[in-house]
Order: sequence, then C-alpha cells, then structure tokens
Amino acid sequence: MPPYLSPEWVQAFNDALAGLDLSDAVAAAGAASLTVAQGTFRVAQVVTGGPEGLAAPGAAASPDSDGATVRTVLTVEGGRLTLVEDPTGTIAANVTMVLTYDDALAIARGSLHPADALAAGRVRVRGELSVLVAGQAVLNAASAALGRTLTDLTDLTDLTDLDAPIDLDAPIDLDAPIDLTESSEHSGPAPPGE
Repeated sequence: MPPYLSPEWVQAFNDALAGLDLSDAVAAAGAASLTVAQGTFRVAQVVTGGPEGLAAPGAAASPDSDGATVRTVLTVEGGRLTLVEDPTGTIAANVTMVLTYDDALAIARGSLHPADALAAGRVRVRGELSVLVAGQAVLNAASAALGRTLTDLTDLTDLTDLDAPIDLDAPIDLDAPIDLTESSEHSGPAPPGE
C-alpha cells in the first residue's frame, strides 16, 4: 500500500472513485451552501509534517513544521470527485484546510472526526466552511458507496512495519510500571491537583 497522500496513493484514490456518480450526494450537500449548490467546488488540504520524500517536487516547505508538506485539491464536478497534487498552490480552492500528517491520516482512517479536530484547533480553515462540510459529506457518501475501499487505502502500513516479526510467545510483564510522562498529548480531565 502506498503511503498516504503520496502520488501513488492519490492515483489509487482516483482509481477507486472512477466511475462513481455522487450527484445525489452533491445535491444534498448543496442545500447548505450556495457554492456547492452550483455543483462544482474545490477543497484544498495542506498537510504538514509528513514523512520525508512524500512531498512532490516543487513543493514549498512549511516553516513551522518538520517533515514534508503536501498540498492536494479535491475537485467535485458533475457528481465526480478527483484528487490532485498541487505542490505550488496554483489551483484555486473554495476552502483550504491546514493540518498535520498524523491528524489527516487519522481523519482519513475514521479514528478522528473532522469536527472534533476543528473544535480542538488541530485544523485551520480558510475560506467557505460550508464547502468543507459539504466536501466531507460527499466523501462520506463515496465511502458508503464503496464500502471499505477508501479506508483500505489508508491502512496501518503507513505508520507501522507490518513485516516485523511478532513474538506471540514473548512474556508480558503486567506488573511493570507505566510511564505516562512521555506522552506529549493529554486527553480527558486533568488529574486532581493539576
């Protein structure tokens, strides 16, 4: 499986959506947006902190993040979806969202809801928010029509080495202390006294 948002992944995404007519989903999404109601819109995604080698030639480096920066544009036109790489930012979009590679991957896999990421400030949005919501609705319709096909494009091989041997007979020390101080992310309420 190619790495998420690599040129090969973008091609696999487009291949999976080829021939899929989402006109009904676009029409339903258009009820909340004048731009979407016209039937054609674009959502740009700028993903920072991606694996080295992921960015297309000519891509601008993001000064505020380590790793590759990738810009893709999802075009919805005539009930069809097409994703293209846009490393130089020349394709105009109705809305642009900026997020980290890890968050983009989590959203694509369904383990992070876009609204939660937005509410937590993990996604920055510039442009028509209603177009972003419509784009998500159309992608959800595509996922429903294709089953697991889109989710399978973003499987765990992007972040883990599935070829590494796993010793199922290795002992597990259930009494070993767990060090939570290494975590850079905190979720849930703060412990008492914090």
